[in-house]
Amino acid sequence: MKGSIRATGLFCLAILAAQPTAFAQSYPSKPITVVVPFPAGGPSDVVARIVTENMAKILGQSMVIENVGGAGGTIGSARVALAEPDGYTLLAGSMGSHVAAPVLTPELKYDPAKDFVAVGITAHAPAAIVARKDFPAKDLKEFVAYVKKNSEKLNEAHAGVGSVSFTTCAFFNSLIGAKPTRVVYRGTGPALNDLVSGQVDYMCDQIVNLVPQIQAGTIKAYGVALPQRSPALPDVPTTKEGGLPEFQVSAWNAIFAPKGTPPEVVKKLSDALTKALADENTRKRLLDLGADLSDKAAQTPEGLAKLVDSEVARWKKVLASVSKDAPAPAK
Repeated sequence: MKGSIRATGLFCLAILAAQPTAFAQSYPSKPITVVVPFPAGGPSDVVARIVTENMAKILGQSMVIENVGGAGGTIGSARVALAEPDGYTLLAGSMGSHVAAPVLTPELKYDPAKDFVAVGITAHAPAAIVARKDFPAKDLKEFVAYVKKNSEKLNEAHAGVGSVSFTTCAFFNSLIGAKPTRVVYRGTGPALNDLVSGQVDYMCDQIVNLVPQIQAGTIKAYGVALPQRSPALPDVPTTKEGGLPEFQVSAWNAIFAPKGTPPEVVKKLSDALTKALADENTRKRLLDLGADLSDKAAQTPEGLAKLVDSEVARWKKVLASVSKDAPAPAK
């Protein structure tokens, strides 16, 4: 009798031990939701849609983008942090959600270091300084001089405290001593729409969100924050060329899963991401928007985790020193 009970117990343990492997082998068996913590049209949204379109083909399941904007990307990020760690809810995170938000957002509802597991980076993207198309300055030197002299009369748009657009422009404003009215939006997509229509004066953002409008002439670009000119915008000078070499900023976008997601599932997702970024069409679409895909090490979970750690160390002091001016109501 005792032997029978013991055998039954061992059999049950064997079944339980086999469950994670069986789950990983069948994953994914239903659509995967990818939360973009900003409205449609911003850089996180654009990059996520391009990359997951190809990942879905590789995984054999659809990947559905869900835009959850607000609070500089922290609302959507918090939702994923609390999601079931089964690989069916992912976060299209960024430098904003995992580096800036912890420093700039009081009482953050998640811990980027403890509540997520890294899947892999999707793209780096340099920042650019842009303004409404009829802004009077003809180049970056004139722009800096004009903003310094008239900043209290100017409106600068951003996507919320902790977002990349907030962080990069806070850094820019601190470098030149400007104090514009900082107008917050639920995402840089809506902010860019108002810049195009001339309702705000300038903003800073990743160029993957800006290239089409710059090329169309609906906004004016003053500088790309790179040591060399971007192949996507060869006619736009670098900030170094424009006399502001201190403004060197490259943001990044990545995929994260809730902490506790099975390692086998994370590996499947990471492998699919690596294959998607090696696809010629996917690469071309991202490169044409000014993305940088050269950081192949960060395409792995381990590489992305190291990148996040290094970015936290790099930005913590800078972010702590920038002004956290109270924004206007979100639009």
